[in-house]
Amino acid sequence: MKRIMAIMLKDTLIRFTSPLEWLFFLILPIIFTFILSGGTGEAADSRVLLYVVDQAQSSLSVSLINELERSTSVKPEVTSLNNAQSAFESRKVSAVLVLPEDFSMQTLQAGSAEIELWQQPSNTNALIARQGIQAAVNRVSSSVDIANTSVNQAAKIKPFSSESSRQVFFDQALATAQDLMNSAPRRVVEIKGVTPDPVPYDPRANSSVGQMITWVFIPLIGLSAMFAMERQAGTLRRILVTPTSKATIIVGTVIGQVLTALVQMAILILFGIFVMKINWGESPLAVALMITSSALAAGALGTMLGTFVKTEGQANGLSIMVGMVMAMMGGCWYPIELFPEVIRNIVKIFPTTWAMQGMLDIVTRGQGVSGIWLESAVLFGFSLVFFVIGVCRFKYE
Repeated sequence: MKRIMAIMLKDTLIRFTSPLEWLFFLILPIIFTFILSGGTGEAADSRVLLYVVDQAQSSLSVSLINELERSTSVKPEVTSLNNAQSAFESRKVSAVLVLPEDFSMQTLQAGSAEIELWQQPSNTNALIARQGIQAAVNRVSSSVDIANTSVNQAAKIKPFSSESSRQVFFDQALATAQDLMNSAPRRVVEIKGVTPDPVPYDPRANSSVGQMITWVFIPLIGLSAMFAMERQAGTLRRILVTPTSKATIIVGTVIGQVLTALVQMAILILFGIFVMKINWGESPLAVALMITSSALAAGALGTMLGTFVKTEGQANGLSIMVGMVMAMMGGCWYPIELFPEVIRNIVKIFPTTWAMQGMLDIVTRGQGVSGIWLESAVLFGFSLVFFVIGVCRFKYE
């Protein structure tokens, strides 16, 4: 056991001698997972930001701002004049709407109400903001026109006793007109298709699982380069002079790298849970079974390949090529359901196919141990076959 522990420690120290290893161990997997999933959280508000300076503080200015809030093209944000001017000059905002102090119902009824719009030159978002403001102004003006028409028609039937009663009638008519306009049926109705997608695909789950398998399998397959390097340097010959068997050397090397891979996978799973809000199921045992069997299969494959290559350069090139092909064909980069059926049957010879299937069963289908036992068993079978071949073909020169 001490020999195995010594080999594990030696290989781990060699692997992380270069700080560049952390780039491939942790940083790039997280970056690729995040990018390929389309980011996290809810979709961002795509409306154009519009700063609004409300100097009037009138019922008309409130009505216009409320109308802008319902717009699908602009997102109003009420702020001070100084803040709006500073943001506009630094080009942090495309448009600023200023509602002057005399912007009120009285000036609108008199036909003298004005607003001020600042626009960045040759800016598409500024044009969108202008159109959104125009639409909101038209709706507010229409409500006021309707209320004015109601007042004039009511005055023809029975004159108002006072100006205050006229204003009360106007306010009631305006509120009714606004309610009717807001409750008016939409002229364009969107109907979403209800046909189920034949390819079940969750970008976040596929990205989290697929990138984890990709970035863990390639270094583990790279065990072949470690064996080739030690053969070239004569390290294996010196170790075998000691009372250390071939199986001990291989077991120590594989277990050490598999444990490192399990730590890496655990970190990526935690990143998926807490950052990407992915549900990794309610069965920690199923997760542990899948990541262990996957890491062992990859490590055993690297051990076997190490017996077929002669130099470290050959091993590095082969491990990257094999890892990339297996990841792509195994469904780690996009749904395997997109492949023809004959291809889907052929790629079952790859451990990545079974690893991806088992982990997606946990993440997207909520399966426990009973749902992933077959995938785990197949991966353990791969591990046994690769390991036996590696031990039988192992050589120190």
